[in-house]
Amino acid sequence: MNRLFFAFSLLAVLTSCTSKYKINGESSISSLDGRMLFLKTLKGSELVKVDSAEVIHGLFKMQGKLDSTEMVMLFMDDNIIMPLVLERGQINVKIDNTELRVDGTPLNEALYGFFDKKNELDRRAGELERKEAKMILNGEDPLLIEHEMERESKQISVEMSSLIENFITANYNNVLGPGVFLLLCQSYPVMTPQIEDILSKVPADFRNNPYVRDYISTARKNLHMMKEHGTTTAVNN
Repeated sequence: MNRLFFAFSLLAVLTSCTSKYKINGESSISSLDGRMLFLKTLKGSELVKVDSAEVIHGLFKMQGKLDSTEMVMLFMDDNIIMPLVLERGQINVKIDNTELRVDGTPLNEALYGFFDKKNELDRRAGELERKEAKMILNGEDPLLIEHEMERESKQISVEMSSLIENFITANYNNVLGPGVFLLLCQSYPVMTPQIEDILSKVPADFRNNPYVRDYISTARKNLHMMKEHGTTTAVNN
């Protein structure tokens, strides 16, 4: 009887542990002290508050029960600070002037590993302008400079497309796939060759995600309107 009671007690403890999240946050930005931070998620067309905490001496904490894993945004007032995955376990959030980072849980580490790679490609793209200026100052052949810039720019573009497509298709069956797809496609919705390629590689479940489906529908309507006005070439390029 005692063993049976212990088994049920242990099951209850394990069940409760598997449905909770805990966020430990730290910030070195002094202007955040005393401010409220909010976790919000998209429900339909509205942002709904999930949790909140005050930043005290550079630290903030949130915890609660978790019905399901979901992508959320950390806000201060109406300003988005960063995305994160609300999942089981201890989530560590770091906010400073040089870095925004979330780790401690599998999906958050995967998400910010992706951001690290994307940021590196963005950095390389930003370096091209400085490299071009240096080549001009060194008196190099203008045609050679143009060829080199086009070559490097195309290489970075290919690597970026590959990174995004591989990450989304590898994570189509969890919140990272749709979440990153929508994060990267949050500008004017339009069907580009890259988006068409991504959608061709994921199963119907991904395309039937309500937010992805809404994006696809809006993007196709926009593409139809752009074709009528002859503006698709600029977008696809």
